[in-house]
Amino acid sequence: MNSLLKQTAAGLRVLIALTILLGVLYPLGVWVVSRIPGLQANAEGSVITENGKAVGSDLIGIDPVAKDPANDPWFHNRPSAIALDADGDGAADTLGPADPSISGASNKGGFDPDLVATIKERKDLIAEREGVSRSQVPADAVTASASGLDPDISPAYADLQVARVARVTGLGEDEVRDLVEENTDGRDLGVLGDPGVNVLKLNLAVQAARR
Repeated sequence: MNSLLKQTAAGLRVLIALTILLGVLYPLGVWVVSRIPGLQANAEGSVITENGKAVGSDLIGIDPVAKDPANDPWFHNRPSAIALDADGDGAADTLGPADPSISGASNKGGFDPDLVATIKERKDLIAEREGVSRSQVPADAVTASASGLDPDISPAYADLQVARVARVTGLGEDEVRDLVEENTDGRDLGVLGDPGVNVLKLNLAVQAARR
């Protein structure tokens, strides 16, 4: 009986100690660190604001939908495997936009016939939209990311869209290219990954330049 009581008391002490350590002190410590200047924005979701209003996060790519597809002023994200049915025809749109409430990939292999057909369709659509040949469409323009919500595109895909955006917005191509350059991130630590262009930030910059 004494042994049982001792074991129970020891277990309660461990429970109380771990509850205080992991249930109170650790979360409190994480919260305090998140308040450090320079980290707070990241801790709050890297939200981008314009005129005091949240317009998105630079971590989540939401592909804009043009009101008039024939006069599309937007730079576009990579296509998404979790695309929405934006046109209401009962099928997910080949190029997006993505459903931002979830994330995920199609998990289809590179030789899956459905994926191959989808990539071909995406390439045809993008080539027509940008007025270029299919051979000029870069790989990231027709393949979805693992999350389905990639906020960045390659500089090559951004460059492909410059002429259309400049024509529709009335900005000069050199001006739009400068905006692309300003919103291009380098490799992490100078060596990791590839340069990327944040589409949300770029579109906001283009809209600001039009005013």
